[in-house]
This record gives sequence, structure tokens and C-alpha cells, in this order.
Amino acid sequence: MQPILNHIWQSTLFVAAAWLITLALRKNRAQARYWVWLVASVKFALPFSMLIWLGSQVSWRTATMTPQPMPIITTEHAVQLRGTPTARATVSHTGMPELLFLIWACGFIAISVRWARRWARMNAEVRASRAVNVEFPIPVKISAALLEPGVFGVFRPVLLLPEGIMETLAPAQLRTVLAHELCHVRRRDNLAMAMHSTVQALFWFHPPVWWIGAKLIEERERACDEEVLRGGSDPETYAEGILSVCKLYLASPLECVAGVSGSNLNRRIEEIMTNRIAPRIDLPRRALLVAAGVLAIIGPLVIGLMEAPPLRAQAQPSQSAFEVASIRTWTGGEIGGVHNNPGGLLEFRGCTLQYLVQEAFNVQPFQISGGPGWKNDDRFNIDAKPPASSESSHSNPPYWKWPMNAEQRGMLQSLLAERFHFEYRRESREGPVYVLTRGSGPLKLTDSKDKNEYPWAGAVRGGALSGDGLRGINESMDDLAWRLAPYLDRLVLNRTELAGSYDFLAKYPEEDGRADRVGMILATLKELGLKLEAGKGPIETIVIEHVEKPSAN
Repeated sequence: MQPILNHIWQSTLFVAAAWLITLALRKNRAQARYWVWLVASVKFALPFSMLIWLGSQVSWRTATMTPQPMPIITTEHAVQLRGTPTARATVSHTGMPELLFLIWACGFIAISVRWARRWARMNAEVRASRAVNVEFPIPVKISAALLEPGVFGVFRPVLLLPEGIMETLAPAQLRTVLAHELCHVRRRDNLAMAMHSTVQALFWFHPPVWWIGAKLIEERERACDEEVLRGGSDPETYAEGILSVCKLYLASPLECVAGVSGSNLNRRIEEIMTNRIAPRIDLPRRALLVAAGVLAIIGPLVIGLMEAPPLRAQAQPSQSAFEVASIRTWTGGEIGGVHNNPGGLLEFRGCTLQYLVQEAFNVQPFQISGGPGWKNDDRFNIDAKPPASSESSHSNPPYWKWPMNAEQRGMLQSLLAERFHFEYRRESREGPVYVLTRGSGPLKLTDSKDKNEYPWAGAVRGGALSGDGLRGINESMDDLAWRLAPYLDRLVLNRTELAGSYDFLAKYPEEDGRADRVGMILATLKELGLKLEAGKGPIETIVIEHVEKPSAN
């Protein structure tokens, strides 16, 4: 809802600015004011957010992506899932957006149906009319309907004249009426009004949109009047021709059928009879209008351009890098194991590029996009030793701790940059999430007895959800939310407001079975006094732009 509300108030502010500009141009030609109102109409169909987004798609710079705190997937002997998600989501509990959408849809359909029926009526009149030989740039037809002369059609317009008009109007009057319609054809007024009719259908609930429509009709008719008089037509003859048409014929039911009536008739006749030649816009005002229009378009594009992600942002080596690292193609044996050895030497066994990216950037598998087909297939053995200055080397005995800290993730990012020539960018994508909250039942969580115990979480048996239940030791709610995500194929956001770490144990309800994994998780969490709610929110995504297979050494 927020982007829509932002667009509406921004467009309304734009309309107010357009009104002030037309006031400043009230002594100039109507054509200038018409264009100002048309731009205000187009603004409703072109949100600033869209222009910003377009600008953000133009990647023009290369940036260094430094390690940031993101959700993490870690492994120690077996895959264990933990971390702190950074995505934010809002979950609707009231159903108000759905209700508002239903109301909008009803209005949109009603207006569209009314417009379609009127269009079909006019189309039937054109088909039933007969062609007449009149010198005019577009086909001319005579209709039996008592409709005023008007140009029907957007891309293949037809001038529709009521039967008997050639005998009713004097030749000079008929010429002025035809000159008026020719102005509409040259200006493509039907196309402009069709565009605004679409805006009216989309924003039917917003009064300024209808006000713009009235102003467009008013200024387009006055602009045509001015052009007819500048062409040398007699003002009195022209005014008499318009009055005769208004007395004898009905106005078109469609705003995008340009006729000779419309707008404030009394005011138009008065202006026609005075035949005041409105001056053109002087150069300073013209320059100011052009600058304002360019700024309205270019400004958001520039904002988006400045916020554009780098085209190919390479994972740069950080200050923390492995002292030595050896990479070999995996030829068999253990897969996915990460072992600590005496002296702090690490062994990554049978690891894919996908896994290394997950570890290095603290993301779930579904938060990685792009990359070659071999990222999930080719496996590597990596032996790496952290530098003597790292935290891992100061522990007794030296070992690589999980979850990874920023220093350790920086080492792995450096390895990817130097050996895999890994280049990427970050994107925020809207997607489905789950939100972990407090349930209605009592909490069955126990404060962890030993805060120094290594945080561990898993099933009662087997270390996965195929076990008999859900167990946690010295585990925070962020840890629990994060390790549930792969089994739900969504990020899980912690909104429990429970701080600290806990021990817990909950067996899977027997009646839920193993086939319904989501239902099984929901039922188990309910046993702990927790629940999951579905929602949507931005999800940080790592987009792989370039990567190469490392040379063995």
C-alpha cells in the first residue's frame, strides 16, 4: 500500500504545480496550458518510483562489496542451520489491503464497462454511416444519428457528420466547423484523451484526475478555436456555426471523440468574438517549462542511477585472508565436511561453489541467483590456514568456530575473489517469508543452563527434520528461525521478542505424519508455544555476475 500512497500524493503535488503554471500562462495560448495538463495526466501513469527503478537498472560503476551481517548457513561435520535474518516483512492481519483492492477493482470495472459500451455505440454508428465525398485529410461519413460533428477513432480516425448538416449550415459556417475538426486531427487529441481515460479508469477514486480531464477538454477546444481564427476565419461566422451545431445536435458520449462543443460555451463564444490573439510563450518562460519537465523526468532517473548496484562488483580481498590455501578437484570421499586440524588448518571436503557462497555471504540457497551450471555440481577440496593474527589462531587449540564471524567470512570472500575470480552484486527482491511469533499457549523454552555451551540445534535423532522432534541447546530464536528456513523454502523472521538463548525439546506430533513437512513444523512449534505466519518482504539476494573454476594447486 505504501508505494501506491506515495505515488498518489506525489502525483497530486505535481497537479498542484501544474495548476500554478497554468495560472502563470493564463494570458498565453491555450495550447501551452493544454500541454501542461497533459503532462500532469501522464504523471499518474508514470510513478517516480518507476523512474528511479529504471535508473537503478543502469549499472555504471564497480564497487567493492564488503562483508555485511546477513543470515548464515554453517556446517560442522553435518549441515546445521543458524543465523540472524536481515530481511524485513510486514504481515497483514486485518485484510484491509484486500478490501481496498476489491473496492478499486469494482470501480475500475464499472468505468471500463461504461467506456466500452459507449465506444461500441459510436463504433456501430460509424459502421452504419455512409461515406461522402468531402475534401478532408481523413475519411468523412454521414450518420443518421443526431450527433454533433466529431472525429472518431485514435489510429484510423473518421470524421462523422450528422445527416443534413450541409444543408443546415451556411457554407462559410460549415468550413469553420470542418477547420475546427481538422485541428483535432492534426493535434491527435483523440489519442491524448484515450490516454487520460485510461488514467481516469485506474485512478477513478481520485478527484484531481477528473479535474484534469475537464481542464484538458476546456483547453483543447480553446486551442482549436485560436488556431481556426489564426487561419483567417471570420469570428462571427465561426461563432454562429458553433451555436447552430449546439442547438441542433447532441454532444458525443465519448470524451475521446473530438467535436466542436465542450468546455464553457459562453466563455468560448466571448473569446471567439473578441478575437484576442494570445501571445506565444516568451523564451525565458519556455526555457523554465522545459527545464521543469526535464527535471521531473531526469531527477528520479539520476536518483536511481546513483543507487544502481555495480554491474560486476568483485568480492575484493579483505584485510583478513587465509595465510595459505590449496584447492583441488574433489575425486571422491566425504562431501560437505569441514574439519579443524591441529595448528588451525581447515579442510573443506567436497564443497560446491554454491556452498562456499552460502558460507561466505551468510545466505540461504534460495538467496543466491545466477552463476554457471557447475556451481551445484563441481566439488572441490580446500585446505586453508588462517593467519596467525586471526581469532581462530588464538584459541586453544586453534580451530575454526561456527557460526562464522565477520573475519572468517572475509577470509572466505577473499578466497573466492582471488581463486575463483568471483564477481557479484546484491539485490533486494520481494518474496514470501514466514514470521516466527509467540503463540497463544504457554512457552516451553528453558533458559540455557550453560551459556558457554556451543549453540547447537537439530532433531532428536538424525540431525534433521526426519528425526523424532525438534531440539535446541543454548539456541536463540534467531538461530531457530534461520535453521527452519531451508525446510520451508522461505526466510523465517524472528518476531518473538524473546532475547537470550534457550534449551528446548519438542517431539513431532504422531498424527501429523511426515508427508506434510510444513504442517509438521507448525505443530511442533505450537508445542513449544510458538507459531509461524505467512507474509511478504524484501529478501537480500546475491546475484553471481562472473566466476571461474580455480586452477588446482
